Amino acid sequence: MDYFAIQVWTGHEDEYVRRLSATPCFKDGVLLVPKRSMPLRKRGVLRTIEKPLFSGYVFIPVDGDGLSPEQRWSIKTTAYYVRILPDAANPQPIGARDRAVLSHFISFGKSADTSKVIFDEHDRIVVLEGPLKGLEGMIVKVDKRKMRAKVRLDLCQDSFRVDLAFEVMERPAKGSEASNEST
Repeated sequence: MDYFAIQVWTGHEDEYVRRLSATPCFKDGVLLVPKRSMPLRKRGVLRTIEKPLFSGYVFIPVDGDGLSPEQRWSIKTTAYYVRILPDAANPQPIGARDRAVLSHFISFGKSADTSKVIFDEHDRIVVLEGPLKGLEGMIVKVDKRKMRAKVRLDLCQDSFRVDLAFEVMERPAKGSEASNEST
């Protein structure tokens, strides 16, 4: 399956998908806006919000020959459209590397949730499970207080820095293991 990347106005991804889904060409089609769940503390109240993972991008899965002229017309004439990547005149599906990154996040369902991590003896992050699994080499910055990891992702010939949430799992203390073995 090929995916086409559509650049839209940032913050209007869901509205673009809603409008494009109303057109006859995309009535039955699946339009993807990968999301991430983030805990947000505001004025002492902790709540979880959902944000697009790739701000300003919508992905269209297509089987077969690509986008038909009618589909391209619908894409271009829908409000909040910016361009089809890499070139609106000759749209091409995203490459294998980009498809792998997109598939990684799609595999987590509707939204990439919180990852479970621990920190090793050198204070490096070790991902146990979740969306950060497999992306350890792309982590640029870790904020333990906000429980977020900033990850650099390359997609559609552009580099993104994306915050992903994590939860720190407790490791057994070294002293407690030794005391259990000696008794």
